[in-house]
Amino acid sequence: MYKNPAPTVDIIIELIDRPHRPIILIERHNEPLGWAIPGGFVDYGEPVEVAARREAEEEIGLQIELIEQFLVYSDPKRDPRQHTISIVFLATATGEPQAGDDAKNVGIFEPWRVPSNLCFDHDRILRDYWRYRHHGIRPQLSFE
Repeated sequence: MYKNPAPTVDIIIELIDRPHRPIILIERHNEPLGWAIPGGFVDYGEPVEVAARREAEEEIGLQIELIEQFLVYSDPKRDPRQHTISIVFLATATGEPQAGDDAKNVGIFEPWRVPSNLCFDHDRILRDYWRYRHHGIRPQLSFE
């Protein structure tokens, strides 16, 4: 039997109907606890774009528009539960997010207000995203 990493999606969602285009983070209800970019596991037979829209709707109750695929993060240690590979998308939305699914709470954050207790490798993903958003510099792939 093969043991493969699990595919996941994470969606950095900008609220385009608010000043400074803040992003949405969820406070996780399950381990590991802390704040996270909305996302989750891709279902068998499901395209990753569909998984991203489904996870956003389940976790924050908003319809999103996918803008682009940002990067793939695959460090085997990124998720303490198991080896996952995350396809990260950039998306936009409007409206008032509501916590659902495994989200205990939902927060709207400008770059200078992002909480420090982020789960997984979401601090790295957000650092890469802010650099891209503010300076147009895409993250460099790591071949280590």
